[in-house]
Amino acid sequence: MSTREPTDLPPYSYVPGGPWPHPTGSPQGHSWGAGREQVPPIVADDWRVSEAYLRGIELFNAGYYWEAHEAWEALWLAHGRKGPVARIVQALIKLAAAGVKIREGQPAGASTHAARAADLIEAARSEAGDSILGLDLQAWVNEARAIAERPPRDTGLPGQAISRVFSFRIEPRLASGPLPVETGRAPRRSP
Repeated sequence: MSTREPTDLPPYSYVPGGPWPHPTGSPQGHSWGAGREQVPPIVADDWRVSEAYLRGIELFNAGYYWEAHEAWEALWLAHGRKGPVARIVQALIKLAAAGVKIREGQPAGASTHAARAADLIEAARSEAGDSILGLDLQAWVNEARAIAERPPRDTGLPGQAISRVFSFRIEPRLASGPLPVETGRAPRRSP
């Protein structure tokens, strides 16, 4: 995906209603005092230099869904919330929100977010083609639809600081986009 070094990960992944303090809303939060960064938009699909995009992927793949959402939201805003790149970033935000809903034990909310992600990816694909931001868009439509139809369960312990709920990883590719990569954590549904 990238030659950049992994960055420090927070000590917990925030889940509303869970035992951990709100990351920015509580003085005990892992991101207390950190303001929202303004980030540049991705130009000419050169996602490899977008720290916000790559940080969101790193957080998502590690099970930090709320934090990935926050990282990507700044990028979505940098794109003016319009256009195919903004739609893909918004779809990733929706998948991260689905992860949060799964951690909250709300499969219906996860289904809603995942279905919206699939719709956003389909819209971007119809505008810009089969690959944006290094992602194979049809594979991601299929993955989002599968989550919407049958959201996974959180197999982590109650109150666990971090729990990966998806069996795939986001791994952009330079030539053709990725198929969601199986990690062996949970059974994979056929796309």
